[in-house]
Amino acid sequence: MTRHLLDVTDVTAAEVREILDLAETPIDALGRPLADQGAALVFEKPSNRTRHSMEMAVVQLGGHPVHTRGEEVGFDVREPVEDVVRILAGYHAVIAARVFDHTVLTRAAAALDDGGHGATAHVVNMLSDVSHPLQAFADALTMRQRLGELRGRTVAYVGDYANVARSLAEISLLLGMRVRLAAPPGYDADDAELDRLAMIGGGDVVQFTRPHDAIVGADAVHTDTWVSMGQEADAEVRRRAFDGWTVDAEMMGAASADAVFMHCLPAYRGFEVSADVIDGERSAVFQQGHNRMHAARAVLAFLLRDGSGAEVAA
Repeated sequence: MTRHLLDVTDVTAAEVREILDLAETPIDALGRPLADQGAALVFEKPSNRTRHSMEMAVVQLGGHPVHTRGEEVGFDVREPVEDVVRILAGYHAVIAARVFDHTVLTRAAAALDDGGHGATAHVVNMLSDVSHPLQAFADALTMRQRLGELRGRTVAYVGDYANVARSLAEISLLLGMRVRLAAPPGYDADDAELDRLAMIGGGDVVQFTRPHDAIVGADAVHTDTWVSMGQEADAEVRRRAFDGWTVDAEMMGAASADAVFMHCLPAYRGFEVSADVIDGERSAVFQQGHNRMHAARAVLAFLLRDGSGAEVAA
């Protein structure tokens, strides 16, 4: 069956490490697994890093990216999700989508796995309300480059437990890291989610109600905007809820001496992070952003390789 990547947990711990290794493999050694093939990149949400990183990743693997706005396909408005992707699979080897509703992706993958419509393609999640796996691979790659071996290291996430935090927690646990989450009540992971995370990989996960407690001794400190795309109507409520949660120099002082600061961007200085932290020497945010392209290329190379598990041809 054709492999898809909708969540980090669609791959094993060993495969996570394989993808990270592919991200640091010279482009020439990856071959051109997308030669003469297309990749449909569907954006219900606009993007900066995702669009540029994915388009360049496709080109670097020899393919042709086709950027498509959400309204051009009109999932469940102009056509059912299933009809859209079955048509696109006749043109493209990859269908990647940045969507509001994660079920669009699960339905797309299911429609292509039924085998009755003459074509299939790899479905890749470029972001949904549930998860952001490509960001997680870029995060893990950056932490590995900055910190070395990640097993036994501690990663702290300060902020709303949503798609970015969920995927970061998953990949960190698969890599054997200790995960420390901090969020105000109502923005935290519920008990069922914490139980699910505890079953992943060889790390452990603990949630706190104060950011300082999560950051103590951490090797990597992550945060994200308090108001994501589509949440603008709740902006003031969210800012009040997160008052006092700004990751500043004092808060970073509780982390380990070699701790790195990370943010998936866009960032709002003076809100979720102070300018002296995000622009300081501990910050890896631009390395992290650049790694979005390397991570995307690695994920595509992994999915496109021979189904027998053979290495990507040099």
